[in-house]
Amino acid sequence: MKIAKRRGLRKARVALARRLAVIMHAMLRDGTLFEA
Repeated sequence: MKIAKRRGLRKARVALARRLAVIMHAMLRDGTLFEA
């Protein structure tokens, strides 16, 4: 994780969790399934 080295592990975790939350919210709003 690049963010972890620059900003610290705690902020990296928050950034990752936030990104996942945004993706989940978009999926729930649109009703689309996530395609990896």
